[in-house]
Amino acid sequence: MPDERHAGAMSDDVIQLERVVKRFGAFVAVENADFAIERGEFFSLLGPSGCGKTTTLRMIAGFEQPSAGRVLLDGVDVSNVPPHKRNVNTVFQQYALFPHMTVFDNIAFGPRSAKVPKAEIDRRVGEILEVVRLGEFWRRSPSQLSGGQQQRVALARALVNYPSALLLDEPLGALDLKLRQALQIELKRIQREVGITFVYVTHDQEEALTMSDRIAVMNKGRVEQIATPRDIYDNPATLFVAGFIGAANLLGGTVVRADGHGGSIALSAGPTVEAVLEPSLALKSGDTVTVMVRPDRIRLAGPALGDAQAPRIAGRVETLVFHGPLLRVDIRTASGSIVSAHLGTDVAIADLRPGDDAALTWDPTHSVVIPDYKADPVSGIGATEGIEST
Repeated sequence: MPDERHAGAMSDDVIQLERVVKRFGAFVAVENADFAIERGEFFSLLGPSGCGKTTTLRMIAGFEQPSAGRVLLDGVDVSNVPPHKRNVNTVFQQYALFPHMTVFDNIAFGPRSAKVPKAEIDRRVGEILEVVRLGEFWRRSPSQLSGGQQQRVALARALVNYPSALLLDEPLGALDLKLRQALQIELKRIQREVGITFVYVTHDQEEALTMSDRIAVMNKGRVEQIATPRDIYDNPATLFVAGFIGAANLLGGTVVRADGHGGSIALSAGPTVEAVLEPSLALKSGDTVTVMVRPDRIRLAGPALGDAQAPRIAGRVETLVFHGPLLRVDIRTASGSIVSAHLGTDVAIADLRPGDDAALTWDPTHSVVIPDYKADPVSGIGATEGIEST
């Protein structure tokens, strides 16, 4: 998918992939990757296992060479340049710290190998220790540190050489949930303070949404969408992106009316709903589409809607699940499809039970229309809670 970010003034791009393809025999791991990453940007490659994100990162790092296309670093073609001659550093899930060295010596290893003067090494290491908040631990060995502290040492060791970009291949994957969530915030803080481009590979949607300036969502070797976290969540470009990023109700339907920015969609799940139709979709009557509505945009419908244009889907309560800050309500419609709503805990549903009749509604502007979807002829639905991400 070409990167459309360059409309208008050219930006300061540190990494460019120009129609990059990577094949392993007959298998195409990456197909026509064509995008740029700005200097100082936190850019994530997100997708399920086997989608090509790590292979893309390895081509940027130099561990793999493209079968076709070019990889540019600071405007220079490095497609066939070995890793040690590229001004990028990589942090892996396994930190590979030297166990016999102190924190200081681990971080200083790169500059010392590059014959940087001792005074400059001391200055650099001292500065980066403060950035990663490990100044008081500089004498310790890796075995005396927690997993999160070791991760920050690995980051410091990679950053102390002032690379053009830091490449991170699922570096938080080995940590427990609480620590992983805390370090997401730390990683973003460190990236902002040092101002170096971070390219981050993950299959974890929360990580990507929390830290990234932009996200490239990949599927089966292709980049399906590149956008900000907010735009990807609110306006997914494809059915895969809609299902992969967060929970989503994906309702198959047929265009009944399309004019200007508005239109009507007859849902297989029941009603005909109003929706905002982007002119770029060029939809016409009879086209099959998906209407995506996030569960957090849906509410229980009372007897009087107050808005004749608001969609209303009726059915029976399938499940009620308490998730701490929210309540999940699943409604099974007459067509057999499930529509989910995530309600705040302040919503009064004390008398609602599985098997009860209920109805759901949402603001028509929250209906996101995705073209060219072939609905299941029985249920009329594609997915309700996202696509498997592991």
